Amino acid sequence: MSALRIGVIGIPGKWSTEVLADSLEARTGFRLVVDMEDVCAELTSGKLVANGVNLCELDGLIVKKISQQYSPATLDRIELLRLAEQAGVRVFSRTETIIRMIDRLGCTMTLRNGGIPMPETVVTESRNQAVRTIREFGAAVLKPLYSTKARGMELVDGSLDEATLFSIIDRFRASNPMMYIQKKINLPGQDLGMVFLGGEYVGTYARVNQGEAWNTTIQSGGRYASHTPPQSTIDLATRAQALFGMDFTTVDLADTDDGPIVFEVSAFGGFRGVQEGMGMDASAMYADYVLKELSQCTTH
Repeated sequence: MSALRIGVIGIPGKWSTEVLADSLEARTGFRLVVDMEDVCAELTSGKLVANGVNLCELDGLIVKKISQQYSPATLDRIELLRLAEQAGVRVFSRTETIIRMIDRLGCTMTLRNGGIPMPETVVTESRNQAVRTIREFGAAVLKPLYSTKARGMELVDGSLDEATLFSIIDRFRASNPMMYIQKKINLPGQDLGMVFLGGEYVGTYARVNQGEAWNTTIQSGGRYASHTPPQSTIDLATRAQALFGMDFTTVDLADTDDGPIVFEVSAFGGFRGVQEGMGMDASAMYADYVLKELSQCTTH
């Protein structure tokens, strides 16, 4: 049994957080789940303390979930982990990488600049431009810059009258002054989660639409299923995730009539889809990967 002390940054009681902590405990005998709400950064002493434990004295930290919902404050939580990195603690994945991915716009810009095909997207603060864009797209999805699992997203029909469109835009803009507007893509009843560990392709699961919802998320009634994509789609997802260098991630992607397109690369990746759609234990795979990485560091 390894003597390494590895903590899990996550949400206590949440399935993915707990199973990852369980997998680490089974391999090391050490178990620590850290809620970032409990963390205190003592900058003068260089300590990062949670419930009496100095995280800067651990061998590693795995960031499974940084908060229940994303917001600009989420970035502040990640910044605190830089104190542990400075002390020599390996954080999975690196804080600078996660920071680039929490903000949807940051993730999108990286993908676009990397030549990754995505849905047509317009980002603007102008309400007039927003309405023109929705008209041109025919149907558009308004997406908050900080959200997960389609929370806060809204499908808008471009044929609505102008007064109604402005009303929708003004309501969305009140909470999202920088508006992220994406053309609605006609999906073939499913989209894909393509899983990578240490930059290596692990497999793919599908999120299959089960009802009348416009998206395929599990929160909207979708279900996970197994899926075997063509090599060209795997190659695209591999290129997309390589732009970020995550230790564990999922590339959200869909096959369309015009070829595969990428929606985003996840800052954390989903364990449930790996289990239910692929029949694999993501927590065990991730724990083994982390132990291997840390062991290699101690032998060099």
